[in-house]
Amino acid sequence: MTPVNWKIEGMSCANCVLTIRHYLERQGAQNIKISLAGGDLSFDNDDRQDEQQLQKGIQGLGYTVMTGEEAAGPGEKMFNRYLRYTLICLPFTALLFLPMLDRWLPLPFLMNPWVQAICSLPVYLLGMSFFGRSAWRSLANGLPNMNVLVTLGATAAFVYSLAGTLFHLGAAYQFYETAAGIITLVFFGNYLEDASIQATQRALKELARPQKVMANMIAFDGEHQELIFPVGNTSLRSGDLILIRSGEQVPADCKILWGEGSVDESILSGESLPIDKGPKDGLLGGSLLVSGTVKAQVTAGAKDSVLSVIVNLVKQAQGEKPPVQQLADKISAVFVPVVLILAALTGLLNYYFLHDTTSALMRSIAVLVIACPCAMGLATPAAIAVGLGRAARHGMLFRHARGLESFKDIRQIVFDKTGTLTTGKFRIERIKIMSSEQSVVSGEWSVVSTEEDAEKGEAGKEAMTEEEFKRICYSLAKYSNHPVSKAFTREWKQSGALRWAKIEEVKGLGMRAETKEGDVYWMGSYKVVANLFVNRTPDAAGDFGGRPSAEDTHNSYLLRNGSLMGWVDLADEVRPEAAGVIRHFQSKGIRTILLSGDRPEACILLARQLGIDEVYAGQSPEQKLARISALNAIAPVAMVGDGVNDAPALAAASVGISMSDASHLAMQTADLVLMNQGLKNLPAALRLGKLTFLTIRQNLFWAFFYNVVAIPVAAAGLLSPTLAAGAMGLSDVVLAINSVRLFARRLNQEPVKRETEANF
Repeated sequence: MTPVNWKIEGMSCANCVLTIRHYLERQGAQNIKISLAGGDLSFDNDDRQDEQQLQKGIQGLGYTVMTGEEAAGPGEKMFNRYLRYTLICLPFTALLFLPMLDRWLPLPFLMNPWVQAICSLPVYLLGMSFFGRSAWRSLANGLPNMNVLVTLGATAAFVYSLAGTLFHLGAAYQFYETAAGIITLVFFGNYLEDASIQATQRALKELARPQKVMANMIAFDGEHQELIFPVGNTSLRSGDLILIRSGEQVPADCKILWGEGSVDESILSGESLPIDKGPKDGLLGGSLLVSGTVKAQVTAGAKDSVLSVIVNLVKQAQGEKPPVQQLADKISAVFVPVVLILAALTGLLNYYFLHDTTSALMRSIAVLVIACPCAMGLATPAAIAVGLGRAARHGMLFRHARGLESFKDIRQIVFDKTGTLTTGKFRIERIKIMSSEQSVVSGEWSVVSTEEDAEKGEAGKEAMTEEEFKRICYSLAKYSNHPVSKAFTREWKQSGALRWAKIEEVKGLGMRAETKEGDVYWMGSYKVVANLFVNRTPDAAGDFGGRPSAEDTHNSYLLRNGSLMGWVDLADEVRPEAAGVIRHFQSKGIRTILLSGDRPEACILLARQLGIDEVYAGQSPEQKLARISALNAIAPVAMVGDGVNDAPALAAASVGISMSDASHLAMQTADLVLMNQGLKNLPAALRLGKLTFLTIRQNLFWAFFYNVVAIPVAAAGLLSPTLAAGAMGLSDVVLAINSVRLFARRLNQEPVKRETEANF
C-alpha cells in the first residue's frame, strides 16, 4: 500500500465526497479520508492502479486534482473562480433585471424577448459548462449532486422562456432573468461558501505558513573556510548545518551545536513565554529565535518535521467522519432524488389546483434551487475544521476527529503519576551503598539471603565503591527512556560504561542485565527487592507484610545476583498546574483518579496533595489496562499518560491523552497529544471538545430546519426562483459563520477553589 495525499477542488456537497469515495473504493483504494471543508484527500493505493489514472478518473468526475507541492501548500489562489464566474455573469443578469425599474429608468428595448435571450445566453452557457457538466457526471456515477438541482431549475426556466419566444407566446413566458439569476446567485453563493470555509481553515493555514521559509545553510570551501548561503528550507536534509540569527524563524527541526538563544515555540505549543535553549537542545521548525545566534544541525527534513506531521495529522483528522455525521450522510445520499420527486409533485399539484402552467413551473423551480444538501454535508466538517485547527494552534493535537467529539461524554479522568502529574525530571538527592555488614542487616529491615545469593557468594563480597556503583547504574539506565533512568544518564554520565552480554527492560519492574561472567544485575523499583525485606514494624492494621514503611522506601534499587548493593533516592517535583487542573475537572463533576505503577505510599501522598478522588497504585501495564476497561464499563473515561507502560491503557480509554515529551508508542496510541509539555491545556481541550460538539448540533439543526421549512415555502409559491437561489447560497454561509464563532469562544476558565478534601 502506498499512501497518497491530494488536494481536490470543486467539491460542493456531501454527494461530491460520496462520489469520489465510491470511485476510489471501486479502484481498490483503502483508508479513504476526504475533507469537504479543506478539500484534502488521502488514501492508500494498493499499487494495482496507476496514480495518474486515478487522478484522471477523479478529474473525469468533474473535480480538479492537485498533487505534490501544489497540494502541500496553503492552497490560496489569487482570484477565486466562483467570484470570477459571478463577475462575468453579473452584467448580463443586471441587464435582465433592469426592466423591473421601468418606472424610474424606462428601457423598453430590454423588454424585447430576443434581447433578453441574447443577454441570458452567455450566463446559461457558462452555468451549464460548470453546473451542467458536474450534474451529468454525477448522474452517470449514480450519485446525483446539488448541481443536478441547479441545472434542472435553470434549464427549465431558460427552455420555457425560449419556447415562449420562438412561438410568440407573450410576456407571460419570459423568465430569462430567472434562469440567469439562479446561475449568478448560485455562483455567488458558492463564492461566499468557499470564502466561509476558507475562514474555518484559518488556524491550519497559520500552522502551514511557516513551513516554507529561507534558511542560512553552512558549507565549507576547499580551504575549510565557512561559507553561508541562503536556501529554501524544503531543500534541507538531515545532517545539514544551518545558522539561525536573532529574529529569524527556525527553518527545520534541528539540534543546537553552538550558541544560545531564547525561542518562541507558541506556534506549536501555544506557550507564549520564550524558552531558553543551549547546546544539545532541540529546536522545532516553525518556532522563532527571539534572541541570540545559534549554529545547528538539521535532524529532520521539511516533510518529516514536527510541524509538518502536525499539519498532516490535522488534515487527516478533518477528513474523518465522527459518529454524529452518520445521520447527515445517510440523508445527503438520498437528498437529491427526494428533492426531484418533491419538485415534480409540486408542479403536478399546483397545476392540478391552479390550472396555471407558469405558476406550477416556477414553484417547481423554486423547490429545486432552494433545497440545499450542502448544508447537511458541511454541518459537521465545518465545525470539526475549526475545532481541530484551533486546538492545534494552541498546543492540543487531536489525532482523530472522534477524539474531539468524545470529550463531551467524559465522566472520569485517570492520570498517570510520573511525567504526567509530576514533571518527570528526577534529580538524584542521595545514594546509599551497602557495606558488607549491611548486606546482612539494615536498620529495621532484615535482608533475606536468596539461593542465588548463596551460589554466587555475594554475602561475603566487599561492598561496591561509589564510582563502581554509579558506573553500573549508568550502564543499565542508558538503555531505558524511563524518566528515572534519564536522571542517571544525565547526572552520572560515564565514558567507560559496561558492556552487557544481555540486557532488557521489564515493564513495571526495571532493567535486567547479564555480564559475560554470568553476573545478573537488576535496577528498578521496590518490586525488584520486595522479597528481600521483612518489615518488623506492623502497619495500622497490624500487618507485618513484606513492605517497608513509607519513610524507608526508596526510588531505585540495585541488585547483583540477588543481593542488594544499594539504592538511590530521587525527587520528582509536582507540576505547578496539576492542582488547578484537578480542581477544574472536579468542579465539572468529573471524577479524578490516579493510576500508577509507583509504590502506594508515594501515590497516596501525591493524591492527598492534589486532592485526587481515587488512587490505584503499584499497577502493572496489564493491571492498568484492566482497570481502564473496568472504569469504561461504568462511564466514559479519559486517560492521561506518558510512558510505554501507559500505551495499552491509553488505547483502551474513551479518550487517550499523551504528553508531548511522552514515549513514541504512547503518542501513537493517544487521541490527544498536549504539545506544551504540561497539563495546563487539558481543561481547554475538554471545553473545546464540548463547544465543538455543541456547534455541530447547532449546524445540523439549522441544516435540517432550513430544508424542512424552505422547501414547503417554495412549493407554496411564497418565494420566487431567484430569491430561492439566493437563500440556498446563504444557507451554507450561516453554517460557516456559526462554526467560525469557535475561534472567539473562551477556552480557559478559572478553576474553583477546593473546599473539602477528597476521600480515599
